[in-house]
Amino acid sequence: MKLNEKFKNQDFEFWANVKLINQKIGYTRRKSKKFPDGGFVIPTPTEIKTKFGELNLDFSKLIKKDNFTQYGQLIIDYMKFRGEVLTNIVEPNLMDQKDAKKIFYDLKRKLKPKCPLPMNKQRNEKKDFAFLTGIVNMLIEKEIGNATCDYDPKSLTAITENNFPKRSLSRRVDGAFPSPTNPQAIWEIKEYYYTTTFGSRVADGVYETQLDGWELLEIQNNLNLKIEHYLIIDSHFTWWGMGKSYLCRLIDVTHMGLVDEVIFGKEVLERIPIIARNWIKK
Repeated sequence: MKLNEKFKNQDFEFWANVKLINQKIGYTRRKSKKFPDGGFVIPTPTEIKTKFGELNLDFSKLIKKDNFTQYGQLIIDYMKFRGEVLTNIVEPNLMDQKDAKKIFYDLKRKLKPKCPLPMNKQRNEKKDFAFLTGIVNMLIEKEIGNATCDYDPKSLTAITENNFPKRSLSRRVDGAFPSPTNPQAIWEIKEYYYTTTFGSRVADGVYETQLDGWELLEIQNNLNLKIEHYLIIDSHFTWWGMGKSYLCRLIDVTHMGLVDEVIFGKEVLERIPIIARNWIKK
């Protein structure tokens, strides 16, 4: 999913209004007589005025009389863009277990990988490889060859200077190139093929990405060091069927600059090779 430069790195005020409006009016609408197509929320001036009024908030920067101001329209344009991206790009790329399994085994036969291919945490008949993680690892290995890469860091990401620690992230990540110490890039993988309910574990994945993003942004701002940060997710049933509001938030955090790119499902086949080749070039 490519960033829209118009909305990239808007100030905190912009995102505060986006989040507050979505919190009070919602991210999605259920199908009804009033909204026969359901879909993603595009608020009206009346809805925003009503909700801001309930909270005793000033809406004059967003709405003048009954029309959006230029700033208010920018927020509405972003929500329209976000809904279009999710509908036209994200949803078609999300896979479920059957699709991911086929791609995984096709790549495994073709590439004969030496990289780690971890197992999932399921039991009995569901026990198998972690398909998305395996796909990502194989695609990276194909591009970087024998170059160093930590496909499963067992330590926190650390930034050092003259062998002295300057920063350390709060969480372990799922992969780091070339290593979790002074990495060029780190990534998280969230595959939820066997999830039946959208619980706190899935939601926490979004918040964890934000935490990593804020810490990396502080490193970039104060140490002048850019570390690429990727989130790779999949499961059509989980994310599209139950978690559309969290998909909205992922589009938000990408444009806030807290993650370089969110890669959705089948997008890994196109994007991971390009990203990994760029690591080697750098």
